Amino acid sequence: MYILDSSAFIHDFHTTEQSATIPLVREELEDESAYRYDAMEGSGMHIHIPNEDTTEKVERAARESGDFETLSETDIRLVAASFELDGVLVTDDYAMQNVAEKLNVDVEVIARDGIEEQRDWLFQCQGCGREFDDEKDRCPICGSGLARKNPS
Repeated sequence: MYILDSSAFIHDFHTTEQSATIPLVREELEDESAYRYDAMEGSGMHIHIPNEDTTEKVERAARESGDFETLSETDIRLVAASFELDGVLVTDDYAMQNVAEKLNVDVEVIARDGIEEQRDWLFQCQGCGREFDDEKDRCPICGSGLARKNPS
């Protein structure tokens, strides 16, 4: 089963396999892509609402990888739906791909290249330069803001 992100509707993704999505995806769509969503829903696409336990598991994985701040509620719930339905997540979003890989959820990309490796981001203080594994609002040493940094 394919679990469809908004990019699947925007880029007119076609499959003969069963497909599913979540209601929040419809809110992200406009014009033709919204019509595609409505047509697919009318022709049997499964609309899934993931449970809160799974959503919290995805949020934890996103915090561990450092992707939490870049993911929307829709993104988190889509990864959760893919996890619950044991489906293939169809998305071009790199942060979603990273978290999905951390949870062993298969991903198929549409218009972009997929991620090459799963990453756990570091956070670097913009003032003193110290690095932290966990995301914080401010550096606990000097109080400056933190920025996400590629660990490689």
